[in-house]
Amino acid sequence: MKYLIVGLGNIGQEYADTRHNAGFMVLDQLAKQESLHFYNMRLAYYTEMKYKGRMLHLIKPTTYMNLSGKAVSHWMKELKIPIENVLVIVDEIALPLGTLRLKPKGSAAGHNGLKNIELALGTDQYARLRFGVGDNFPKGRQVDYVLSGFDHDELPEIPALIDKSIEIIKSFATIGTELTMTKFNNK
Repeated sequence: MKYLIVGLGNIGQEYADTRHNAGFMVLDQLAKQESLHFYNMRLAYYTEMKYKGRMLHLIKPTTYMNLSGKAVSHWMKELKIPIENVLVIVDEIALPLGTLRLKPKGSAAGHNGLKNIELALGTDQYARLRFGVGDNFPKGRQVDYVLSGFDHDELPEIPALIDKSIEIIKSFATIGTELTMTKFNNK
């Protein structure tokens, strides 16, 4: 069984550790825990790991957030991974910091990375892990907010959220979306 785990974010040091890079942060920590290294491959930083008899292919698109679909589409085809085995990790302003929500499908909810994936795949029928980053910004300042780092008082929460996200990824690959949602959502 093969899975494509996609962490969304933007490449470049100026975007590191910003709210919009929550997906990159999760995969970076997973790679660190498993002593993996990402390699700059076609349209993404790529690595892979075995977990309980499954092969997890991890990608961080290098296309920038708004063109993420190009990388997801390429790697799904390249690795012959069906859409039901794809999980996208994405920042979510509609959820407060500290909230993680696995969804089996759904709208892009204004998120440009998800919009582009939906456009490239021609469907919204893929799982996504929404990493709540809150919405503590004045009207019209959303871009500045998601492209900024977490506030000083938020930073202590981030490692535990990343670790829980990794648990959700592993659960998704072993017991599937529905059972993982039952186990982790609303907790």
